[in-house]
Amino acid sequence: MFLLALLVGTGVVGFKILSGYSWINALYMTVITMTTVGFSEVQPLDDASKIFTIILILTSVIIVGYAISVITEYILSRNNYEDLKIKKMQKEMEALNNHIIICGYGRNGSQAARKLKAYKKQFVVVERNKELLQKLDEENILYVNGNANEDDVLKEAGIERASTLISALPNDADNVFVVLSARQINSKLTIISRASQETSYEKLKFAGANNVILPDRIGGDHMASLVVIPDLIEFIDNLSIVGKSNINIEEVEVEKLYDTSAVKTIRDLDLRKKTGCNVIGFKSPEGEYIVNPDADINLVPNSKIIVLGRPEQIQKLNSEFNLS
Repeated sequence: MFLLALLVGTGVVGFKILSGYSWINALYMTVITMTTVGFSEVQPLDDASKIFTIILILTSVIIVGYAISVITEYILSRNNYEDLKIKKMQKEMEALNNHIIICGYGRNGSQAARKLKAYKKQFVVVERNKELLQKLDEENILYVNGNANEDDVLKEAGIERASTLISALPNDADNVFVVLSARQINSKLTIISRASQETSYEKLKFAGANNVILPDRIGGDHMASLVVIPDLIEFIDNLSIVGKSNINIEEVEVEKLYDTSAVKTIRDLDLRKKTGCNVIGFKSPEGEYIVNPDADINLVPNSKIIVLGRPEQIQKLNSEFNLS
């Protein structure tokens, strides 16, 4: 509609200026030219007006033809809104790269999605429960309706281009199958899986999962810790709670902070002065973690730092270094 309006406007102004038509005659000439109905011109055209008319006709054939195809598709599909919505989601998913796939949108899957959304990470959910699909619709989350055990469904979610897969299905056998399939399709994929039974831990690791989470064990440990060290656990819980803007901890690749051709130290970055954030952790390229690292530690390529701060300080860090 915008292209058609632009074309009409260009035609009217062009005929008005080049041929000196009145506004109504300019509009009349534009419409009969665009629709190629073959009516004669209002008055003879000079060479400049003829060239303009030729350009308008050629442009109209393309734009009007495109507009008709789009409008026709809309009219034919207006009774099947789901097809249009699915087609739109497919286009958005095809444009994703290095995204995250969440298999299952139950308690664990929805919690993972909420946190990823807070960190503005791109992700796709694979789910087949109709009630949960309706919830995904309401939350404007990209999803694939299907069984995560099927390779075609994983490929539709873009597993070949994804960076991470989270398998949060309620059945351990299903999670094992998903991990096996995902690892076979994308060998570089980081895979995180949940497990209900401790006996499934080794099976999932053997199948190719990088990390296996046991929600029941974590929940039991957490409750016991609230008895032993309640204040400390509540403090840590407050750090890990994520809402729309209350992010307190951030992991940052050093390459995003400065040009690593000239190695800097934590002191050189001076994040405390610039953003108010404190560096509380360092991860070396070899995967070694250092808690409360020294200010003189070298921030070498492929290393990361973990920073702590209030939500507004984390936002300032992201703005200062264009991290988000």
